[in-house]
Formats: sequence, structure tokens, C-alpha cells
Amino acid sequence: MINIQPIPVLKDNYTWFVRSSDGRGILIDPGEAAPVEAVVNDNPIEAIFLTHHHADHIAGANALRERYGAAVYGPSNAYATLDHILQGGETLTVAGIAIHVLASPGHAVGHLSYVLPEVPALFCGDVLFSGGSGRLLEGTAEELYRSLRAYDSLSDETLVCAGHEYTASNMAFIASLGIETEAFRKRRDEVTALRAKGLPTLPVTLGIERKTNPFLQAKDSQEFARLRQLKDHFRG
Repeated sequence: MINIQPIPVLKDNYTWFVRSSDGRGILIDPGEAAPVEAVVNDNPIEAIFLTHHHADHIAGANALRERYGAAVYGPSNAYATLDHILQGGETLTVAGIAIHVLASPGHAVGHLSYVLPEVPALFCGDVLFSGGSGRLLEGTAEELYRSLRAYDSLSDETLVCAGHEYTASNMAFIASLGIETEAFRKRRDEVTALRAKGLPTLPVTLGIERKTNPFLQAKDSQEFARLRQLKDHFRG
């Protein structure tokens, strides 16, 4: 049994705390140390995984590495003390947890995604959000579209564990496109109820995202680029 817990950090980021059945854990994208320490407390942390080099995903890594003696895994350009450099294609077992590493460029150079097949779960950083996708900060629409397509082989039951709580805004954007499917209305109502209680909208299944997320539904990189431009200028 693998337990997955989102820890809110900074303004709207999530650090993910993953524990195996024997209590050993890993952290993914610690953008801040103090809130993570308050939740993790004295639980053993064997590793910290970074999806990409942006500060809001790595700023707490060095302090947490020092406190817990955890090895840090990530792309070579991550501005943190790395014990293991990853580039995609690796399969690891850490803290008793199997992890597949995917190269996921488009949002950031060197961006990685982590798949836990036993759950199954996908830690996608800033590539995929619930109802949205990452911005094209350091790459092209073709790159990010291909990164999303790399998730096509994952099952509908896969839990999407993204790096930000952007879901309510993404629901508003989808509505602005005139999309009013039953699946979308159900997800929007669920998101509204969760946020009203101050609860995370993540994780969400990849199956739900496939039914409601227009970025995942884009037929090609041109359609994806058009959606991304619309979202970049959306003020809802």
C-alpha cells in the first residue's frame, strides 16, 4: 500500500509526500521546506525527486536533504544539490517504491515526470494540470504536446499529481470555450465544492482528465498551440 499526500506550499504549489507500506517515504518538488517538515515530522525520507529546475519546485530541497539525509534526484540543470542526475528512461526502486522516469520537455528544459506503476500515479510537475497544461516557458508547443502524448500509455485509473492548484481557473477557461459536456459539468461542480472547503482538487484520475481537459484532447500540436495561446490571454 502506497500513500500519497499533497502538501500545500508557497502560494499554490504542491509538494507530494509518498510513503510505502513500511513507512519509508519520498518527497516530490519541495518548493518550501517548513510546511513540508511540519507534515512529515520525523517520518523517514529516503529521497527527494525534482521534476524541473524552477525555484517554486526546488527551493526547499537542500534544507530537507540536510534534515532527513535524503538523496536528491533530478535533472542536471536543477539548482539544488543533486545526488543522482536523471534524464528520462530510468527505472528506479527507492524506499520500496518503483519509479519510472519520463523526459517531459516543453514547459522547462530538462523537465521530468515520475510514474509509480504500483499505484498507479503520475507526478507531472508543470506539464499537465487538472483542466490545463503548463505554459511554454522554455520550449515549443510541439515538445509539450509530445510530452502529454507520452502519458497516453498510462491507464485511466492513474492518479494525476500535478505541481499547482490551478484547477478552478482552468475550469473557468474551459467554460469560456463553450464546452458544456456532462463530464465537464460534473468535474467543475466537484472542484467548486472542494475549493469551498479549502481542499485540494488533486489528485484526479487521468480518465477524468481525458474526458474534460481540452489540452489532452488536442488532436495535434497546432491545436494544442492554439489552446495554449488562448489560455495565456485568458483573464477569467
